[in-house]
Formats: sequence, C-alpha cells, structure tokens
Amino acid sequence: MKTGSIDFGERPVLLAPMEDVTDTSFRLMCKRFGADAVYTEFVSSDALVRHVNKTAQKLTVSEEERPVAIQIYGKDAEAMAEAARICEAARPDLLDINFGCPVKKVAGKGAGAGMLRNIPLMLQITREVVKAVRIPVTVKTRLGWDADSCIIVDLAEQLQDCGIAALTVHGRTRAQMYSGEADWTLIGEVKNNPRMHIPVIGNGDVTTAEGCKECFDRYGVDGVMIGRGSLGRPWIFREIKHFLAVGELLPPEPFAWYLDVLKEQVIQSVARLDERRGILHIRRHLAATPLFKGIPDFKPTRVAMLRAETVEQLFEIFDNIRFEDKRQEVEVMLRG
Repeated sequence: MKTGSIDFGERPVLLAPMEDVTDTSFRLMCKRFGADAVYTEFVSSDALVRHVNKTAQKLTVSEEERPVAIQIYGKDAEAMAEAARICEAARPDLLDINFGCPVKKVAGKGAGAGMLRNIPLMLQITREVVKAVRIPVTVKTRLGWDADSCIIVDLAEQLQDCGIAALTVHGRTRAQMYSGEADWTLIGEVKNNPRMHIPVIGNGDVTTAEGCKECFDRYGVDGVMIGRGSLGRPWIFREIKHFLAVGELLPPEPFAWYLDVLKEQVIQSVARLDERRGILHIRRHLAATPLFKGIPDFKPTRVAMLRAETVEQLFEIFDNIRFEDKRQEVEVMLRG
C-alpha cells in the first residue's frame, strides 16, 4: 500500500488514533511489535490555533515511530487549515482528518462524526486542509450518521475528489458508537468501487490474527487499522504480522513475558507523566487486556489492580499473579 510517496508494504496493519491511548510511548511499543504505521491522539484544531500548550504537546513525534500520522478534528474550515499547517511543522509523515469520533463532546458539537450530518462542510474542510499542506492528507470516518444514512460509498468518492491520499472507514455509524458489530460489507463496497483509486483501510472489531487476514481476503482492503484490540495488548501486531506472513498462529510466550510487557507500559506511562497520573492513564489498558481472562476467581485481584495507587503496589500484584501462574504450572507438571 502506498500513500503519497510512503510505502507501507503489503497488507499493512496500523495503530488507530485513540484519545488518551496513543501517546508517544504506546505508539513506540506498538511500532516495536510490528505496527506498520501509528497515529497520534486526535488534536483539536481550535486548541492548536489558540496555542494551548497541552494540545501542542500531542504533536511531538519521534523518528523511531515513522511512518506516523497526526490526526486533527474541528468544524471550522479556516481553523482546520491553520491547524494543518501547524501540524505539518511538527514533521509527521501524514495528516489525518477525524470525521469519525462519535463521542458527544465532539460529534455533538458538529466535529468528528458530527460532520456526517453536514457533508458540504466536511468536503470544504477536506479541500482546505489538502490545499494547506504539502504532506499527504488522509481521512478517517464512519459509514454514516445512522442506519438510515449509510452514505459511505458515495461519500468516499467525494472525499477522494477533494484530493485525499487514503481513506479509513470504521464499520459503524455514529449512532452505533462502539456497540454492535462492525459492518465490513460496506467497507468492502467502498474498496471494490471501480471509481476508487486511493487506498482504503478498514477498521472495526479486528481482535485476532485470523480476523485480520479474513478482512484482507474477503473485503480486499489495502490496510487494516487496529484500535481497541491493542488496548492492554500491544503484542497483537506481532501476532497478526506473523500470521499474515506464514499462515500460522504465533506460539504463545510464557505468561510472565506478557506481564513484563504490561510492566513496561506502566513504567513508560509513569515516566511520561508522574506516578499518580501515569497509573491512572494505564488503568484502561489493565482493564482491557485479555491476559487475565480465564483466571479462576480473578475479580478481587482485578479490583485491587485497578485501585493500586503506586507502582510498588501494582507490581506486587503483578508478581503475585506471576507466582500463582508458576505454581499452577508446577502442579500441572506434577499431576502429569
């Protein structure tokens, strides 16, 4: 897949932009595990134009994470164009426009997925952003506002005509938020539309290596974007890339290996913020990780883990989980 002059390779797997998730440390970790491209948290164009320092900090990208995209959102064409120029100065490889965020504080104000109710403005913003920068501009959006307005097939052509270099489609409407199942059928229709000549990337509910390969094989997309499937599981990119390459599942690592990855996430989060905020930030990864699923009577441990306030407390819980896992391995060996 090529976007502008950037070659992502065959069947690329990308890390989706997620607010309060895809900070620099998590992007680097996913990159290390095989993500072919990573996206920043989404950035408010209004806040950038007003020079809000906290927002400007989101523009920091490193050489090690390339290719990297900065994603912006907003509802004013002039502000979006100015924000695009500010982002370009931060030297990302791509600039992505968020027309897909469904949360009320964004979509309810007409930005993000809210643009699906104002297509003329969406297209105006897209044209102005494309004209404002020299780097490739891409768009991420949804199928439509609701089930009665799944306009993505026609909309994709219109966005392409605005000059974007690639399109990512999340297989839900705004009304669905993140509920129900993603509809990849419509994503496939966008990709297989003979009038589309830019790369089409699919997004939604990809949580396994087999599922990712099926999306490539069945729907013909140029790339697959992983969002919530990476929470507490950055190694998913390693698993997917292995399966795509050889057609076999990657043998699992020892349980302790995965715990060490989560520990590393904690350490990096605390180093980037501070102990209190770093632990608060990492809790969504700990709550979402599939690593602890199936462990008997784990609920009290999960509660303690999500209430831990210091690294010492959290790592003591991790070490107890590791000890119990090792003890169970020994018992299995003795019984065998």
